[in-house]
Amino acid sequence: MKRPMTPEEYCQDKAASSGSSFYYSFLFLPANRRRAITALYAFCREVDDVVDECKDPQVAANKLVWWRQELDRLYAGQPQHPVTQALQAVLPEFSLPQEQLLEIIDGMEMDLQQTRYLDFTALSLYCYRVASVVGLLAAEIFGYTDRQTLKYAHDLGMAFQLTNIIRDVGEDARRGRIYLPMDELKRFNVTVADILDARQSENFQKLMESQIERAERYYAQALSQLPVVDRKAQRPGLVMAAIYRALLEEIKRDGCQVLRQRTSLTPLRKLWLAWRTWVKG
Repeated sequence: MKRPMTPEEYCQDKAASSGSSFYYSFLFLPANRRRAITALYAFCREVDDVVDECKDPQVAANKLVWWRQELDRLYAGQPQHPVTQALQAVLPEFSLPQEQLLEIIDGMEMDLQQTRYLDFTALSLYCYRVASVVGLLAAEIFGYTDRQTLKYAHDLGMAFQLTNIIRDVGEDARRGRIYLPMDELKRFNVTVADILDARQSENFQKLMESQIERAERYYAQALSQLPVVDRKAQRPGLVMAAIYRALLEEIKRDGCQVLRQRTSLTPLRKLWLAWRTWVKG
């Protein structure tokens, strides 16, 4: 009979099976940091899957309530889920505040409450909760000595989420969600129906090129804020940035055909980018 997975194995399996670029940025980490970041990533996947895979919004909302309660149990030393059990094992070594994990759930909850964002300010709050907070937690796990590194982690999280939004426009539209700011659609003369019906146009391409430019500005801003003293410790973020920026280049080169296809890099290319970035330090 097959033995049950340990909490650590469960998280490892969750990370590996997602096929995410994040997985490649963890590969070269020391074992203790790899365990911690994999547990954090598995937590993010679990709560994200609640929203993406639950067809009934009320069921999803109830599941998120359960996860909030599970975080209370985690910080009381009585976690029930393999992911929170894995997090419990790393809490003595790494500072992962409960408030920040709750903010990630707040971000997932926004997906149940709204499917449009009027402007970039409104979208920024969503990006902060689902990505910048994760960046701040990851910076704690990777280690830093200069608090300026937290500004880098915040902006890098924003850049990653903006890249996800760009890549997933078509996929999100098929779920009835649009993360592109409504005022920017209007400025480029693109309608909601254009996106929901996957109508590619020159205007849509210009709109997406403007989104790519914004994401690139966040990457540039983040990297300019990373202190030299913490560069080596924060290499996993640099690996992710290299992979995600290569993805943005591919999308732009393809003419921003994100309505009907999902652009991705091959595992081999991700591994090569990860290795090259890691060695460069």
